[in-house]
Amino acid sequence: MRERLPAVYIVASQRNGTIYTGVTSDLPGRIWKHKNGSYPGFSKRYGCTTLVWFEMHETMEPAIQREKRIKEWQRAWKLRLIEEANPEWDDLYESLFELGPGLRRDDAGRIEVTE
Repeated sequence: MRERLPAVYIVASQRNGTIYTGVTSDLPGRIWKHKNGSYPGFSKRYGCTTLVWFEMHETMEPAIQREKRIKEWQRAWKLRLIEEANPEWDDLYESLFELGPGLRRDDAGRIEVTE
């Protein structure tokens, strides 16, 4: 049985540029859509394609609540959150493919929890 891995994430247009906060149950797939311009709306309009921060959750409910809280924050707080975890604003997309114990990718590239 495939388990989804909910995540809250922030993508940016550049360091200290436009940022977008989102939530998904398939982080690699969602970021791929941001990078390829196939995720419509704000992030596409402002070129937010660099994954600069993310946080995994066990279920969607707390992930959605965390996303809503972060979206209410002042910009300075969001920038501090990013810089505490990723001071160089590196693109973290490739790090999503460095799986730890108990994780693997399915045929579509989504992360699964192994038993």
